[in-house]
Amino acid sequence: MKNVYEYLETASQRGSRLGLERISELCERLGNPQNKVKIIHIAGTNGKGSFGAMLSAILHESGYKTGSFSSPAITGITDSFRINGTEITDSDLEKIIADIIPECESMDDKPTEFEILTATAYLMFLQKKCDIALVECGMGGDTDSTNVVESPVLSVITNIAIDHTAFLGSTIQEITAHKAGIIKSGRPVLYGGNNSDALEIIKKTAEKNFSPLYVTEHSRLTVTTSDISGIKAIFDGIKEYSCPLTGEYQPYNIANVLTAVEILRTEGFDIPENSVKKGLEHAQIHGRFEVFSLNPPVIFDGSHNPDGIKKASESIEKYFDTKIALLIGVMADKDYELYPKMLGKYIDRVFTVKPDNPRALDSNTLLSAFTKYGISGNTCDDSGEIINIAIDYAIKNNIPLIALGSLYLYKDFIRILNLRNLHG
Repeated sequence: MKNVYEYLETASQRGSRLGLERISELCERLGNPQNKVKIIHIAGTNGKGSFGAMLSAILHESGYKTGSFSSPAITGITDSFRINGTEITDSDLEKIIADIIPECESMDDKPTEFEILTATAYLMFLQKKCDIALVECGMGGDTDSTNVVESPVLSVITNIAIDHTAFLGSTIQEITAHKAGIIKSGRPVLYGGNNSDALEIIKKTAEKNFSPLYVTEHSRLTVTTSDISGIKAIFDGIKEYSCPLTGEYQPYNIANVLTAVEILRTEGFDIPENSVKKGLEHAQIHGRFEVFSLNPPVIFDGSHNPDGIKKASESIEKYFDTKIALLIGVMADKDYELYPKMLGKYIDRVFTVKPDNPRALDSNTLLSAFTKYGISGNTCDDSGEIINIAIDYAIKNNIPLIALGSLYLYKDFIRILNLRNLHG
C-alpha cells in the first residue's frame, strides 16, 4: 500500500479542517455512496467505540451484513474499516482508495486525510453490499466529515462532556450544538447522556427537524456482576445479559445499545432477543479497559479527556484494592493538568510517554504535572523503553499496570507486550 500511504501522508499535512464542502464534493464525484446504504450515525464525547462494537455485533448476529467506520485507527489503518467486526484487507482498502485518489486530485480544494478515509468508508459499505453500517463522528458532529448522510436510519449521541474545546467550544451548550448537528429531518435520534443542559438543546434540535427523540433510561439496567472479566446485568428486571467488555462505564453503554435495539425494531429491523444476547457476549473492542494480563493485571484504557479519566478512576477504585503503576500519554490539547488530582490517590508511581502523533504532549511536561502534585514518576524519550520500565515496575511490586490516555499510544503498548509475551 506504499503509494496509498504516501498519498494519505500528503493529505495529512493539510491538517484538520472542519466543514462539509470538500467531503460533499468528493462524495458527489463518487456518486454519493453515503446515501445508498443504511447508516447509523454516532456522535458523543465518549462511548462511541464501545456502543458501535456492541451494536455491530448484535446486528451481525441478527443476520445483517454490518459495516463500521471508527477513528482513530489504533492498530493500523485497516482497523478503522470493518465488515461484520472483521478488518478489511490491505488489498481491498488499497483498491478503494486508489479509485478515490483521481477524484481528490481533480478537486481545486483538496480533501484532508480524514475526509478521504470517510469517503473510503462510505464507498466500502456500498461496494461490499452492507445491509447497514455504523459510522462514528471523528470530532463534533455538524461539521464533521461523516455528516454528509442525508437520512440515517438512526442518529445517536452517546453523551456530552467537555473535550476538543479549541474546535467545539468550552461549554456543554456549545459542544452539544455541534453534536446535535447530526440530527436529520424526520429521522429518529437517541440521546444516551444524562446532562439536562445538553438534553434541552438536543430536544429543541429534534423538534425543529421533526425527529422522534428517545432518551436512554439507564435505571432500566441493573448490574449484577462487574469485574475485570466482564459484566452481567438485567434489563427491565427480566432480560439477562453478559458482556466481556469491562470498565465501570460499560453498563452505561450497554443500556444505550439496548435502547437503540428497541428503536431499530420500530424501524423494521428483525433483531431477535437471542441475537442481542449473543452479540453482547461476542462484542470486542481494542483499548477500552482491555485486560492483557492478570498477574499482575495489565490494562489499557483509551480515556483521554476529563470525563473519560473520571470513569477510568471509578473502574480502578472498583477493581483494585492496591495502588497502581500508571502509564499515561495524551494529546497537547487535553486538560492534562486536571489528571493528577483525579488519579493521584490511586497512583504508586507514574510513567509518562509521548504518543506517536504530531499533536502529542511532551512526556516531560506531562510528568511535571504529576510531580507538582507530589506523585513520583519516570519518563524518557524512547516510548518503548518507558513502557518496559513501567511493566518491570508493576511486576517487581506486584501491582496493576494501567495504561491511560490517547489511543495513539496503543500501538507501541501492544508491540512491547507482544515482545514480552504478555499480550493475551
